[in-house]
Amino acid sequence: MREFELVVIGGGPAGMAAAVAARKKGVDKIIIFERDQVLGGILNQCIHNGFGLHTFKEELTGPEYAERYSDMVKELKIPYETGTMVLDINDDKIVTILSPDRGVEQIRTEAVILAMGCRERPRGALGIPGFRPQGIYTAGTAQRLLNIDGVMIGKEVVILGSGDIGLIMARRMTLEGAHVSAVFELMPYSNGLNRNIVQCLEDYDIPLYLSHTIVDIKGKEKLEGVVVAEVKDGRPVTGTEVLYPCDTLLLSCGLIPENELSRNCGVAINPLTNGPLVNEKLETDIDGIFACGNVLHVHDLVDFVSSEASMAGESAAEYISAKKAVLNEAAVSGDDESEGTFKFVPGDGVRYTVPNTFNSLCDKDIHVKFRVTGVFKNAAIVVKSGDTELLRRKSRILIPSEMQDILIKADSLKSAGGNISLQIER
Repeated sequence: MREFELVVIGGGPAGMAAAVAARKKGVDKIIIFERDQVLGGILNQCIHNGFGLHTFKEELTGPEYAERYSDMVKELKIPYETGTMVLDINDDKIVTILSPDRGVEQIRTEAVILAMGCRERPRGALGIPGFRPQGIYTAGTAQRLLNIDGVMIGKEVVILGSGDIGLIMARRMTLEGAHVSAVFELMPYSNGLNRNIVQCLEDYDIPLYLSHTIVDIKGKEKLEGVVVAEVKDGRPVTGTEVLYPCDTLLLSCGLIPENELSRNCGVAINPLTNGPLVNEKLETDIDGIFACGNVLHVHDLVDFVSSEASMAGESAAEYISAKKAVLNEAAVSGDDESEGTFKFVPGDGVRYTVPNTFNSLCDKDIHVKFRVTGVFKNAAIVVKSGDTELLRRKSRILIPSEMQDILIKADSLKSAGGNISLQIER
């Protein structure tokens, strides 16, 4: 049985950044397992620019951003195995993998970082009536077919959902000569970044219809069109139906963290994010298992994924170092929770927080990330512990599609003495 100090599951931007950070913190025996044939994850099919402005202070395409990190992995001599599927993690942190070269194999490790990314919500989860004709794709599948396989999937396109991948594919399909009739969004606000609405829709005269959804799909063997209706109070409005002829329907209706492996090994899952519950170190409720990136919660920008993953890598390195110290009888565990564990509590207008808990002995500043439940204008983000206000930040506009990041200072954490709530005040 091979043995490592740290196993990183996933070779996308999160996994690579976590491995690089752990190596720089002194972890020698690391390995990355990636089920695809190359490192980079979803970035390899994102050939548009807009990546790297925060991390590298320059604008890169997805493959260029991935290459920067894969070069770091190789320069630091971090081993990785592609074409390898992780099947299981047991209570003793024995990781079972499957690969073409080695078959089924078990790996022993001291710590694990979960960085498996996310998947798209499929048609089956949307409950749209109609047959299942040829021509219906998730936006990410269409992106891979077009950008990697070179397959033009259709000429007359309708897009359901205003997630960023759908907005980007509206532009991409237009550039390839297709006609995109419209983008329809169930909610009264867009679920994509404002810059993508401007650059991908408005610049190409592609209309975005909010509070609209598809109520029927026409065609049995091949897609012939979709029936769209207005939505009010969550229900389609009778009499507002319009038929849009098309041969291609792209679904961009949300992303779901890929956590089957997490659930199987017993990690507690947050029902609001579908990602693991974690503390301020991004450690799950299972000792020595950490999570980061889109497997933890869906991010807007890959730069934020890399930043979070670096923190997970550093936390895993500290965990491994503390375990070594205990074995060498040089120190006690660094995970002293004698003073208790407190929670970050989502209040009015806040959907969830990451992290979910923190140790009262924490001596570091904590970045708390969250999303709001709706559109708030001229509002304030307020952080409280009981009746004590720890922080207040005014914002001109807060929208669900943009993740918020609040830095809570270590001094405030120590003075809190209990749970900390985050809420939106108008």
